[in-house]
Amino acid sequence: MKEPDIGRVILVGAGPGAPDLLTLRAARALAAADVVVHDGLIDPAVLDLAPPHARRISVAKQRARHTLSQDKIGDLLVTEARAGNLVVRLKGGDPFVFGRGGEEVAACRAADIAVEVIPGVSSALGAAAEALLPLTHRDHASSVSFVAGQCKGLSDQNWAGLAGKGRTLVIYMGVSAADAIAEKLIADGLSPDTPCAILERGTLPGSRALRTLLADLGGAVVREKIASPALLVVGDVAALGTADNVLIRLTQSIDA
Repeated sequence: MKEPDIGRVILVGAGPGAPDLLTLRAARALAAADVVVHDGLIDPAVLDLAPPHARRISVAKQRARHTLSQDKIGDLLVTEARAGNLVVRLKGGDPFVFGRGGEEVAACRAADIAVEVIPGVSSALGAAAEALLPLTHRDHASSVSFVAGQCKGLSDQNWAGLAGKGRTLVIYMGVSAADAIAEKLIADGLSPDTPCAILERGTLPGSRALRTLLADLGGAVVREKIASPALLVVGDVAALGTADNVLIRLTQSIDA
């Protein structure tokens, strides 16, 4: 019996959430898929771009609870490709921006499986664009940095120089640690009055863009019942765009 031809793996960035922010190349890859291995926040309309016969396998991750470990996800991609399948690994945002895409590419290459990466609109870019909030601006910020707020040893992370005058800091996975993040940045010398924006469910139904000050970032998250997925933006650009001013007014009334 003839052995099946070895398949391949394509890591596809699904963008920040809205199905129509997928790239054409991503849509074509999905249309050709035999197997779709997907994250938990992928819109069903995106999954519908795969053929009816394509198997859908969820590897959804939640805070402190993973369906599969990262190593097991790599093993799954390799196993399905070795069975002769075109495997689309569908990841929210961009595979190489806090998407662990590098680990999955390494797993495929170690197993001699052909692998390709199709970039996606990162969550930060999509959510900021929806809120009309420029991450860089000639008058306000000439650099932007992306950090993960949910990590071990947050207080030991060196964020020196990432936030301040002329700089924008975008924090992924930072909602649950918003208080600690604000304390860390203030302890590092950032003004408590630094503008911040909270971008919740960017590009998805029910999205919100809210504005506050660094000193009240944790309080704003609690008062407004912010839930993931959400991004925190720290810097002068956070005062721009269409974010709701209600939070900054609340902060000012507290300080008064």
